[in-house]
Amino acid sequence: MLERLRSNPWVILIVLLGGFFMILLDSTIVNVAIPSIIDDLHAGLNDILWVTNGYILAYAVLLILFSRFGDMYGQRNLFAAGMVVFIISSAFSGIAQDVSQLIIARVFQGVGGAMLSPQTLAIMTSIFPPERRGAAFGVWGGVAGVATVIGPTLGGFLVTDWSWRWVFYVNLPIGIVALIATMLIVPDLRPGRKHALDPVGVLLVSTGLLAIVFGLIEGESYNWGVIWMWLMIPDVIILGVLLLVAFILWERAQSEALVPLSLFNDHNYTVMNWVGTILSIGMFGIMFVFTIYLQAVVGFSALEAGLVMAPSSVISLFVAPFAGRYSDKIGGKYILMAGLSLFAIGIWVIGTIARADSTWTTFLVPLLIMGLGQGCVFAPQAAIALRNITPRMAGAASGVLNTTRQIGAVIGGAAMGALLQNQLATSLHSEATSYSASLPAAFRGQFVAAFDGFAKAGLHVGRTVDMGSQIPSNLPAALRDQLLALGLQVFNNGYVGAMHASLWLPVVVLIVGVASCLLVKNSSTKGRAAEASEEARRDSGVAVLDA
Repeated sequence: MLERLRSNPWVILIVLLGGFFMILLDSTIVNVAIPSIIDDLHAGLNDILWVTNGYILAYAVLLILFSRFGDMYGQRNLFAAGMVVFIISSAFSGIAQDVSQLIIARVFQGVGGAMLSPQTLAIMTSIFPPERRGAAFGVWGGVAGVATVIGPTLGGFLVTDWSWRWVFYVNLPIGIVALIATMLIVPDLRPGRKHALDPVGVLLVSTGLLAIVFGLIEGESYNWGVIWMWLMIPDVIILGVLLLVAFILWERAQSEALVPLSLFNDHNYTVMNWVGTILSIGMFGIMFVFTIYLQAVVGFSALEAGLVMAPSSVISLFVAPFAGRYSDKIGGKYILMAGLSLFAIGIWVIGTIARADSTWTTFLVPLLIMGLGQGCVFAPQAAIALRNITPRMAGAASGVLNTTRQIGAVIGGAAMGALLQNQLATSLHSEATSYSASLPAAFRGQFVAAFDGFAKAGLHVGRTVDMGSQIPSNLPAALRDQLLALGLQVFNNGYVGAMHASLWLPVVVLIVGVASCLLVKNSSTKGRAAEASEEARRDSGVAVLDA
């Protein structure tokens, strides 16, 4: 029975997706729990930001390293080890008694995710022939899209009815079942020749990525200025870029590079890394802005906000397998272009129609459009990128592909945060000036100044905005109530105006992605399959070592 399951690539895929779904879910499910975590652990905002950033930092920086470890020690083994680390760190996240313990546990979750994630694509590339990878990537893409969007819904339910700790505890049963199934069903695949680690390459690429990701994540916190003494955020980012340049020069001189630069001889693989970065910028940009809007402006609870976005994930789940299947038949170029276009249209519609008094029905159509687009993106992008990749190169190829996506996510979050804060400062001043006309003359200047100060302090809002802290407590009750009402209208209208302006960024970025897809060479699937099979034969194949 087990032998038949091990020989069925679709069964193996289902097992892999259990672990993959878990780590993708965790990248979004925590966001809606942050207000509860702040209250329960009495955490400062700067500390609590590292609950999410610590995970992203460890995950992005270590992907390439663990891709090589998968080639060296077996991708099934790294996948299973990553799940063990992720399960244990999830348990410690749930029992954390202060924010420092939680941050440390989240960093180790990122390590587990980095161990696990690149092995999924590498194993899929090994067990599916090129002409069938599109369908497999379609299922994988559906799970990726659903996990990204369903996180806020599930997180909202757990936080509302249980506790923030359950957003971590939910990983335990999923992970344990997936771990057992992995050891029983997933074969131990090894490349036909041994790989070296290249410690200098590891140091250069890890330090370079760490500097870039840290700079992008922390840039807004330091106002893009001085970190310590003479060291500034731009210096850190430039240092990271220089280290990556040094890494490329070093790799060119190695007999077996940590990241084989020959991967980028494949034109489509190179283009898809660029498109993957663009896609992540667009996706994380809209989610960051829209989630705050739903809770802080419209007034939805965490669960309600998640449910608003649920239709997008549902349609993505159904569309992605078909997109993958047709990528095998006709090539993924135009499917990918259609998906990116639809995603951009959905964001543009949301940015156009959103109002302070909108309801969930306002966003049903644009979110369905976004879900349709999302379902047409992940599978074709992975299929185009990895279709010509041989099993020997699958680990490195999937590691780089995942890394560029994570860098895009960091850039998207940082760029949207900076742009939104800039637009919010302008919008709040304009709205406050307009609404202050209905106040007594003595309070108009103070009213506007309070919102100018609120904007300069940064956008630190969760599910609600405390306007009362901006108003002196010794005012007459009637005037205080009037100021509270006006202040709420100023914030709501100001945020909506800032959101309208900010959402142009992901729209433009995604349009650039559509144009970039024109560079894809949409050649014959059968021809690609024959070429890849011949190259795999020359590379001595893949050894299968059943556990």
